Amino acid sequence: MDFEIPAEIEATLGALDAFIAAEIAPLQAQDDNERFFDHRREYSRTDFDHDGVPRADWEELLAEMRRRADAAGWLRLALPAEFGGRDASNLEMAFIREHLAHKGLGLFNDLQNESSVVGNFPTVLMMRDFGTEAQKAEWMPGFLAGTRRLAFGLTEPNHGSDATFLETTAVADGDEWVLNGHKRFNSGLHHATHDIIFARTSGEHGSPVGISAFLVPCDASGFSVDYFWWTFNMPTDHAEVTMTDVRVGADALFGRLDHGLELVQLFVHENRIRQAASSLGAAQYCIDEAVAYANGRTTWSQVLSTNQGIQFPLVELHTEAAMLRQLIRMTAWQMDRHHHMELTHQVAMCNYRANRLACDAADRAMQTCGGVGYSRHMPFEHIYRHHRRYRITEGSEEIQMRKVAQQLFGFRGRSTTAT
Repeated sequence: MDFEIPAEIEATLGALDAFIAAEIAPLQAQDDNERFFDHRREYSRTDFDHDGVPRADWEELLAEMRRRADAAGWLRLALPAEFGGRDASNLEMAFIREHLAHKGLGLFNDLQNESSVVGNFPTVLMMRDFGTEAQKAEWMPGFLAGTRRLAFGLTEPNHGSDATFLETTAVADGDEWVLNGHKRFNSGLHHATHDIIFARTSGEHGSPVGISAFLVPCDASGFSVDYFWWTFNMPTDHAEVTMTDVRVGADALFGRLDHGLELVQLFVHENRIRQAASSLGAAQYCIDEAVAYANGRTTWSQVLSTNQGIQFPLVELHTEAAMLRQLIRMTAWQMDRHHHMELTHQVAMCNYRANRLACDAADRAMQTCGGVGYSRHMPFEHIYRHHRRYRITEGSEEIQMRKVAQQLFGFRGRSTTAT
């Protein structure tokens, strides 16, 4: 087995860095756009007077970054060629995500908004794999042009990790569906045109069969965005939603009737392996910055890094990063060769350990750098607050450990269907 970085991926990373230096770094440097990345970042990005959602000027900057990345052929890199992409593999994307996060904070890759010069488009792949031909014709151009934007409505006030207990219902009425229920942490609704709503259409609570997905217009009668949850890392895009007799046509059904959780699994697996790579890159960035600080700091007439109390915690983190790197790359390589559901336990291992590592590394970097590490003038508190989210969202680490346990103890398939 060859553990060298493939030459073509090395070339891609070099070309990507050149593009960032030529196009994105100058954009970040102009018009005080640094305010979105330095100690002012949280306050510059957040419209605190309007539910804490992202400010318009912040999102305009992200949109310009994506426009430049798309024009240069980077944004759609991972998409199939039929959608203007280059069919980048899961392995290539793992390298890219780690590489970009390892560069630190910047306009080129800001995962607080799931924004990057190399985009992640799970909804496009969901439409490709589960949409009807009519839906693909209607939706794909809008996805790629940005005129159709989907939010994701799975979690409910009383049901988070176990997606089989949904109280939201969709009832057939002639050639329409009538939806009633509530959604919590409904991500992306501040600028979405439609919401993917998962609702029970048949079956009993606890059954994975009987849940369907619907493409619901956000301006539909009875669809109410009640408020946005202010979170540990601001701005927020996590809405509380109420649906009261919301009517949609038969063409709003997304995927197979009663099998909507198939879409969820594709969505989370696409995101989890790439989040794992990003968390690994962010962790390594924190480790490297802490080492550099310790090597340059003198206390009691000694370089700080000569103390084993400084060395050993960073050695532990650096070692775990090295081990995770191989697991993530191996899993991504296998995902390019097997159906993603065959590797659900490995994806879970990569994701929960990498997300935890990012938090641990950011915390240790703060401790190593002392007071300035704790301040907003260094990036560690921002990295911690962002990556702490991923230990809960899109499958808490306990749920992902449960997936590993299902495979390890032979329980897989025995009514254990949490996402």
